[in-house]
Amino acid sequence: MALGLRLAGPTGEVDERPADEPGSALERSGSRGVLARRILRLPLTGLLPLFAYLTLFFVVPTVGVLVQAFQGPGGRPSLANLRAATTGVYLHALVVSVELSTVSAVVAAVLGTLAVVALTGKRGGPLSRLAAGLAAVLANTGGIPLAFAFIATLGNFGVVTGLLGHLGLDPYRHGFTLYSVTGLVVVYQYFLIPMMVLVMLPAVEGLRREWREAAESLGATGPRYWRHVGLPLLAPTFLSGLLVLFADAFAAYATAAALAGGVIPLVPLDIGNLVSGNVVANQANLGDALGVEMVVLVVLVASCYSLVVRRRARWLR
Repeated sequence: MALGLRLAGPTGEVDERPADEPGSALERSGSRGVLARRILRLPLTGLLPLFAYLTLFFVVPTVGVLVQAFQGPGGRPSLANLRAATTGVYLHALVVSVELSTVSAVVAAVLGTLAVVALTGKRGGPLSRLAAGLAAVLANTGGIPLAFAFIATLGNFGVVTGLLGHLGLDPYRHGFTLYSVTGLVVVYQYFLIPMMVLVMLPAVEGLRREWREAAESLGATGPRYWRHVGLPLLAPTFLSGLLVLFADAFAAYATAAALAGGVIPLVPLDIGNLVSGNVVANQANLGDALGVEMVVLVVLVASCYSLVVRRRARWLR
């Protein structure tokens, strides 16, 4: 004989149902749990194309680079490639790449932030919207066309170089050359400054006017407001933008190859030469080892970026 369940309804009535009845409270509770899990899983189905894309074009190549970096002659496991990638000319290329990326990122971060502060005098004005649209275009402009554009303007026989020469201000007479680390820093500003504008524009526009009015009511001048209120609030966004610029400058390849290929030792250029066999044949695994260096550096930058973003989110609560 089946046992029954005595359930009190909302009106106080007692509902007696067999425990093995399909509509029992236990089964209804289980069905609700299954339905809730299905609803929670439903949004993840829309992310399947993104996961497939990341797996195919990010995870698989990264794993391939890691595996081949530890392969020696004959496919045997070896650390020789990593030792070679961290010594001699390749270590020098890493140092030069870090120095170039750091200087380029710092200059672009400062100039981009100052440009945003100057453009956002009137919040949401047409000038700021125009700057945002222009920055979105310029931030994605680079490669061979950008290198040729600078060669035509600031090269040895460029238009601007010739104009400055007629005025007695030829920069090449004072040691400047477009085909150097300093020249690459100048060229990188073309796409790094617009990227910093895109990063800082929402943060600067998010500064409330009431905060400045409150500071001025307490006797704070413009510089003191920026020192004690504006800059501390913008510091997390500035640091995160600086990290993004560093990673972008470090990974730049086409522009550097067109301007400084064979002249300036850079990690991306060395990887391209080793993988394609332009310098030394059968050294693709050494190029993979240099790629591991870049992966490790990008992971460190991404970790710092995540910490900065978390701190910024905590400040904005």
